[in-house]
Amino acid sequence: MEASEVRARFDDLCMLLAGEPGVVPPPGGSGFGRSALRYQGRIFAMYVRGRVVYKLPEKKVDELVGAGRGVRFDANKGTPMKEWFSQDPEIGGEADWEELAREALAFAGGGASARPR
Repeated sequence: MEASEVRARFDDLCMLLAGEPGVVPPPGGSGFGRSALRYQGRIFAMYVRGRVVYKLPEKKVDELVGAGRGVRFDANKGTPMKEWFSQDPEIGGEADWEELAREALAFAGGGASARPR
C-alpha cells in the first residue's frame, strides 16, 4: 500500500474519532506529534513514516507483533517501544484499523465511548 493511501486511511480515522469527547485531531506543523491524534493531550495514534502507530497495552502489542500484523514502533532511537505498535499497512481492512484506533483511545483514557462499535 502506498504511503499516500495509508495517510488517507489515517485521515479517515482522524475524522471519525474527532467527534469523540476529548479527542483532538493532529495539529500539523513540524516536530514529533504533528500528525497525532490526542485524547486530553495524550497521543494515542499517529501517522509516522508511512505507517499508522497506536499506543496500546504491552500485552496487546505482543499479541499483534506475534501474529505478524506489524512491529513495535521505534522512534529512531534504536529501542522498540513496549506500548507502541506500528501496523503493517498491508494487513487489515478499514474495520481493523478503526478497532485498533478505538482500543488505543480507550487505553489513553477515552473510556466506554472508545469501544469498538
